[in-house]
Amino acid sequence: MAKEKEKIGKCFKLQKNASSKTTFERVERSMKFKKNSVLLLVFMLMMSVVLAACGNGGSSTDSTGNAAADNTSSNTPQKLTKVSVQLKWVPQAQFAGVYVAKAKGFFADEGIDVDIHPGGPDVIIEQQVVNGSADIGITGVDSLLVNQEHGLPIVSIAQILQKSSQLLMTKTKSGIDTPEKMTGKRVGNQGGSQQFQLLSFLDKYGMSAKNVQLVKQGFTMDQFLNDQLDVAMGAIFNEYHVILENGYKPEDLKTYSFGDAGVGMLEDVLIAKKDWLADNRDLAVRTTRAILKGWQYAIANQPEAIDIVMNEIAKGSSTREHQETMLLEIAKLILPPGSQASSLGQIDPAAYQNTVNIAEKYGIVKNKVDLTKVYDKTIAEDAAKGL
Repeated sequence: MAKEKEKIGKCFKLQKNASSKTTFERVERSMKFKKNSVLLLVFMLMMSVVLAACGNGGSSTDSTGNAAADNTSSNTPQKLTKVSVQLKWVPQAQFAGVYVAKAKGFFADEGIDVDIHPGGPDVIIEQQVVNGSADIGITGVDSLLVNQEHGLPIVSIAQILQKSSQLLMTKTKSGIDTPEKMTGKRVGNQGGSQQFQLLSFLDKYGMSAKNVQLVKQGFTMDQFLNDQLDVAMGAIFNEYHVILENGYKPEDLKTYSFGDAGVGMLEDVLIAKKDWLADNRDLAVRTTRAILKGWQYAIANQPEAIDIVMNEIAKGSSTREHQETMLLEIAKLILPPGSQASSLGQIDPAAYQNTVNIAEKYGIVKNKVDLTKVYDKTIAEDAAKGL
């Protein structure tokens, strides 16, 4: 009892509360002289209250008698906002920036709890965004233009790849040594947002989907390797290297780059639904910033980035070596040689205009495009301020 009274006395002295001190003295006298059980109970209750105020309230003292900080607010978990991101293809190093941003906590740092949805040949990214299945989607600018023309209320908010990666590939032994010789042949089509550069390529050389046998091309290159396709579609960072990894040499293949043919259009753009963006602009900026931070980190720390990507890939569906090559190649498309680090994710109106020109020339879109309605470049610009 004496020790607890001493502790109460120290607490009153520390708080310098005269009225509390008087109360303490009065209670002490009543304890000493009256020994009334009711007053004893009152005293014990008061002691509990005072000790609680001294030890747990506002400022407290540490073992040295110094004021200790109140850490209550810092220990309270931050409430995160759910955001879903729809990829345009299956998990792979093409999306290393997104996966790294999640694994390294860049989304959480922005107050975001992210869900990442894989894509594929049957996934229409724009529809996923419009119907609310995803808040942010990754698609191609050509596909964005087509879906905008069809009335979907979507807009570009950041540009990840600054160059086209797509090409067509055929085996040298096939004899298809010019584009025109693809007439009547089985040509792979990855569908979805991947198909528009292919259609532009065919149009440039006097063909259309009616002049070739378009075949739905799956995730792997097995159809091409097993001679079920005469011409395969793919990316320089992915499918081309899959073929080389299966024993082919560059001289065993004839390739047709869409960029070299003048029909290469911008790929891998972040899109959002217009009304969602209007209501969630700050959230869009923070989501974009997290993804750009993810790409910064992935490009600068590629071995670690591949560790993260391999955890997302179905076991046995790809090799670490292939994913390493993919990341090396895609980094060149995100920050092409000669570009500035500050261009990461930024929208270049001139590059967009070039894509629009190609889409209009080869009939990918039927009407004149109003470029001002295609993108909102301020999202990526504001996101970059926090990098």
